[in-house]
Amino acid sequence: MSTAKAAPEIPFDDPGRHALTQRCTWISVVVNMLLTAAQVVAGIVANSQALVADGLHSLSDLVCDFLVLFAAHHSKDPADESHPYGHARIETAASFGLGAILAATGGAIIWGAGVKLQDLDSLPPVAPLALWTALVALVAKEGLFRYMLHVGESLRSPMLIANAWHARSDAASSLVVAVGIGGNLMGFVFADSVAAVIVGFMIVRMGVVFSWEALQELIDTGLSVEEVDSIRQVIIDTQGVGSLHELRTRRMAHRSLVDAHVCVNPRISVSEGHRIAEATRKRVLDSHPTVSDVLVHVDVEDDEDHDSKSQNMPDRSELMAFLAPVLATLPKPQRVVLHYLKGRVEAEVFLPCEALADAALVSTAEREFAERLREHPLLSALSINYRQRVVPVRRG
Repeated sequence: MSTAKAAPEIPFDDPGRHALTQRCTWISVVVNMLLTAAQVVAGIVANSQALVADGLHSLSDLVCDFLVLFAAHHSKDPADESHPYGHARIETAASFGLGAILAATGGAIIWGAGVKLQDLDSLPPVAPLALWTALVALVAKEGLFRYMLHVGESLRSPMLIANAWHARSDAASSLVVAVGIGGNLMGFVFADSVAAVIVGFMIVRMGVVFSWEALQELIDTGLSVEEVDSIRQVIIDTQGVGSLHELRTRRMAHRSLVDAHVCVNPRISVSEGHRIAEATRKRVLDSHPTVSDVLVHVDVEDDEDHDSKSQNMPDRSELMAFLAPVLATLPKPQRVVLHYLKGRVEAEVFLPCEALADAALVSTAEREFAERLREHPLLSALSINYRQRVVPVRRG
């Protein structure tokens, strides 16, 4: 849940991103250090198990803040030979670790409070100091949450946003602690321990959520259906793209990666197919700022049904060797073009126009080519093109 006024987004390539992340996290470190010391000391002095539990919660925040600092420092490192996609997923790993720490802390709190609830007569009375400390912690944590969420949304950083909601869970837990301590002061001896159990469950739930979301990214879960549909439409609308298949997406911290196979006209040149791929890539990057890279594979047909066949298709050297006996009787071909379509091969042989001067030779060659066509199971078509002299036109 965000604040009423949306935070202005800071571009991913802004050099101030790292500094802002560091400053935000160090503020959280200082606040959590002060709260941890105050809550634990006041909880022990005032005999409040719930306040001590909340102090341990703040201590887990402190550990998580250092995780964030570590991740923020290393995730900005550029891609290298060992990490060709960069180091952004260090943020994701930190979020997973943050969730694990939360879950473990919450479980320990629940266990300790549950043990004490079994012997209510031995519970000491809670002093009013605990209530005042809990209220101060509540205000401090809520303020920290609002500040960190604002920065996290500006940077579009899942790690900072997760840490902000961690602070909000602390504020909620401090509210529960304050209510529990108040109940204890009013004579309900069990209220403080019950508050500790509730805080423990809140911490466990938040930890499980963070770890689960980070795990989804680490196992390359795709983008949402809405995001994928939007990217799909941009690709299909690109001039020269006939159709699209095998669209795959995944997250890399606050960025996304896209792989797509597009079909183009099978008769265009390789360079034009490459240009269409580059145009597709640029359109996706321009229309989706969170996408950091797009890999476009150019196909001449939907090859999902032909993958097994294409692996056994003859290559150029094999086909040229097969046609060599016929080609040897003709003038040297200007070029031979092969088209791999629908699991078979079409061959186009381009001969100089002078070859037409020998009608008998041409007739014999065409007959032998026809025989070769019948002999090869994967050769579906073969055409002979007689070309006039080609005159390239150059700039003056």
